[in-house]
Amino acid sequence: MSSCEVEYRVLASTTCELVWLAALLSSFQVTISTISLYCDNQSVVHLASNYVFHERTKHIEIDCHFVRDKVCHGFLKLFHIQSDIQLADIFTKALHAPAFDRLMHKMGLINIHQSSS
Repeated sequence: MSSCEVEYRVLASTTCELVWLAALLSSFQVTISTISLYCDNQSVVHLASNYVFHERTKHIEIDCHFVRDKVCHGFLKLFHIQSDIQLADIFTKALHAPAFDRLMHKMGLINIHQSSS
């Protein structure tokens, strides 16, 4: 699978979870109107906004319809974010020490085992 296809399938799965979470919150009278989702793959963001299917995307057509429907109805807003500032990467990728430390700092995390000199 291409990285675009994999990330789009993850986007579809995340969208399903967000729809479920919004339904759960509405049962507690908490209304969610729009959810912003950040993706570091521009192809995925464009694919979710483009209403023309391409030959390369025919195998993810159902996922495309579901995500596009949520984007079209305003439930989901997709934004591109640069890979080097994508906080989720700390949980999903093996990063070099400087990138790992930068993301840990962005999240406000500290290493309690590191000596403070």
